[in-house]
Amino acid sequence: MNTNSSGLFTVIGAQGFMGRHLVSALRSQGKECFAPERDDPTVFQQSLGHVIYCAGVTSDFRQRPFDTMKAHVCLAGEFLEKAAFDSFVYVSSTRIYMDNITSNEQVSLLVNPHHRDHLFHLSKLAGESLCLNSGRKNVKIARVSNVCGDDYNSGNFLYSLIHDAVDKKHITLHTTLDTAKDYIGIDDVVRLLISIAQADGSGVYNVASGINTSNRSISQWIRELTGCQVSVADDARTVCFPLIDVTRIHNEMGYENPDSEALIRGLIAECTEELKRQGLGKAGG
Repeated sequence: MNTNSSGLFTVIGAQGFMGRHLVSALRSQGKECFAPERDDPTVFQQSLGHVIYCAGVTSDFRQRPFDTMKAHVCLAGEFLEKAAFDSFVYVSSTRIYMDNITSNEQVSLLVNPHHRDHLFHLSKLAGESLCLNSGRKNVKIARVSNVCGDDYNSGNFLYSLIHDAVDKKHITLHTTLDTAKDYIGIDDVVRLLISIAQADGSGVYNVASGINTSNRSISQWIRELTGCQVSVADDARTVCFPLIDVTRIHNEMGYENPDSEALIRGLIAECTEELKRQGLGKAGG
């Protein structure tokens, strides 16, 4: 794989979960890493090297529609228009494949502006479209799957389940047991994003495990570890995600499918212990 040799990386959204891990990994590898604060006036006054754009809104996008659009479209567009860079990686999401049949990076996607959840999809796709039509060279898109790691206080789905299991001894699923998603470890995500930034390739990359794990399995593993009760909401619906196609990162980055069960079981165990250290779950024994 040919790579661009520039040593400088700039991480936008460095205060977030993914951004923090990227900055830590880059610096541990001895790479120069610029992590500007929000509204840093110097950011467009210098060369930024390889930009990895992680700024975004995740679990609370439904409550923050304007912030979601600003982060995923407006600010990204400002960097594409004004910044000097060697490469630009826009971090998107495999969530955009929801309710689609296939997940190849070139597939046409179904979105519905009337669907509340699709505000997220549309904002990410608008950001992607800006990238692909900006006229800038070395612009890439990384559609990242559900990321697992030491983000124990996150409001994202998996962590919120573990919180409820430890604190309330009960979890309620608002999607059915048959709903299944792709989960990938943060270390794999960081390694792949850095490789994509330096690669000569352009266009869209799926960054995922290529394996779907069901709510049924996740709730069973949480119940085994915490002894919690599991219920499914009466209005729960099955959310359909196709298996994410990881052929490109397999061929270009040498990526191998991970052991998703071991990853998620390990995360549940680590998160459970961390929450207990924080004082959750003590009253219930």
